[in-house]
Amino acid sequence: MLTRLRVSGFKNLVDVDISFGPFTCIAGANGVGKSNLLDAIVFLSALADGPLLDAALSVRDQGARTGDIRGLFHHVGDHFDEVMSFEAEMIIPEHGTDDLGQQAKATATFVQYAVSLKYKRDESARALGSLELLKEELKHITLGEAARHLPFEPSSAWRSKAVKNSRRTPKYISTEGAGPDRVINVHQDGGSSGKPQKLRAANLPRTVVSAANSAESPTATLVKREMQSWRLLQLEPSSLREPDNFTAPIELASNGAHLPAALFHLATAPGELDVDSAAVYSEVANRLSQLIDDVRTVYVDRDERRQLLTIYAEGRDGTAYPARALSDGTLRFLALTVLSIDPDSRGVICMEEPENGIHPERIPAMIQLLRDLTTDAQGPTGNGIGTPLRQVIINTHSPSVVMQVPDDSLVMAEPVEMTRSSFSFKALQLRCLPDTWREKNTNLKPISKGRLLAYLNPVSRRSGKTWDDSGDILHNPRKVQSRRVVDREDLRQYTIKFAEVAE
Repeated sequence: MLTRLRVSGFKNLVDVDISFGPFTCIAGANGVGKSNLLDAIVFLSALADGPLLDAALSVRDQGARTGDIRGLFHHVGDHFDEVMSFEAEMIIPEHGTDDLGQQAKATATFVQYAVSLKYKRDESARALGSLELLKEELKHITLGEAARHLPFEPSSAWRSKAVKNSRRTPKYISTEGAGPDRVINVHQDGGSSGKPQKLRAANLPRTVVSAANSAESPTATLVKREMQSWRLLQLEPSSLREPDNFTAPIELASNGAHLPAALFHLATAPGELDVDSAAVYSEVANRLSQLIDDVRTVYVDRDERRQLLTIYAEGRDGTAYPARALSDGTLRFLALTVLSIDPDSRGVICMEEPENGIHPERIPAMIQLLRDLTTDAQGPTGNGIGTPLRQVIINTHSPSVVMQVPDDSLVMAEPVEMTRSSFSFKALQLRCLPDTWREKNTNLKPISKGRLLAYLNPVSRRSGKTWDDSGDILHNPRKVQSRRVVDREDLRQYTIKFAEVAE
């Protein structure tokens, strides 16, 4: 679970500092940098999974793989920053396995991870350049510090179950020295005794965390596992509609592939006690009925002859529709429902514009489904944490979504003019709502009521006045040639109150 992220030098993110709760919605206009924040999270995940170059090439560049690594660095015109830095605070699982299936147990479950990367010019035939590891550090957050580092105010029972620490020395990974002679120290995980393993930073093709194993660094191994579970969910209707063969993976892919196999596995999981397929399918259908009224059941058809698994939704009249006949929004909703009932689904789920394909009246159902995906940091914990350590971060530019999310989950993204080293540029600025834990416990400043109302009601008009993005009145606007729906006299009484408050 990602609880705090600081980023600087990555795309248009300069000195960005944001805390996360179980559910976070980042709202703002197109092009302000909302997607870049999600890309930073996914980039960190890729750094924990493979070589530096592969991680850089996996980052989106206007819908495609980036063609120039240097394009990931913040730049103004032709002037590029040379360094990008990240610092993440996270809660990790106490138990897990490494790449060889060996068991690992963390000595601390609340940690802070920092990494800095430098652009390295490559004079060889590789024109992309490369990345050099400048700094990598991993340390624990003590039990006494935990409450201060969890600003979303979870219950003390939840915190005591999620945050554990038996480590005496604070550092697992540290950086020593500067220049070409700097080294990354890998400290022993069992206590304070023993010399650290020293690795020459300039020669490392990947982060130390990405190479961790349970024998030498069990806590770093579980940090790696946690970061690998951070993903950007881009549910593609074409992938969601595809049937699966019997040997398909049982985990839902980031693009929505293997939905039939994932649902079939949940309904028929071997080795589980009292698994009731009908109950699983009924739970999915009940949730889907919040989006579509005419749903009686959902099931997976197992075609023995063709060895295919296909999802069907059956209407109240008994007509069954295969996945290929369902709408894009229905399929996305169905995929999120399957994730919500999967006990093995964990980590950070990032999603852009979840309202796509959803009727405005059904947006509350979508937001509730996304919230139900997350860990319950306030509810009872029983013998464990309760729901899995699962977290959802979405971005949107829809006022309809903003109106439905909890006020303390909302972060407003705006462009801000900054000057550094005589260069002026626009960077991402984050704001929160007043009287929320974000204003009380973090560094975010509250957004003005006028700007928020302008965002929620961007077409408010009164007495020939219109409103710009900042909530200021624009006098003598261009005359409207045809009457819009919002200009109707019988509707203005319902929108005029927003203009009065902002004025």
